[in-house]
Amino acid sequence: MKQPQSITTLPPSPDEERKSRIVRYLIAMCLRVVCIILCFFVQGWWLLLPIIGAVVLPYFAMIVANVGGGGQGGEVIRPGSVVPVARQVPREDQP
Repeated sequence: MKQPQSITTLPPSPDEERKSRIVRYLIAMCLRVVCIILCFFVQGWWLLLPIIGAVVLPYFAMIVANVGGGGQGGEVIRPGSVVPVARQVPREDQP
């Protein structure tokens, strides 16, 4: 399905960004659970791989979850030719 075209370059809303971070963190933690379960079934020196994965994954999961979202750019582009209005300062001779 075709993505709708955006008229701005605003970043995703805080709710959308939080949801994407939660999903990334949950995926990493599911991998950690798989590593912990594999510790019960793997024997020999292969046991080191799931142990290392179970110990190191929480650190990388937090790093990956907190990295800025891969959403759209963060710069807001102003539409058309917006002319700033000069602020009028009252003069002393006018009441």
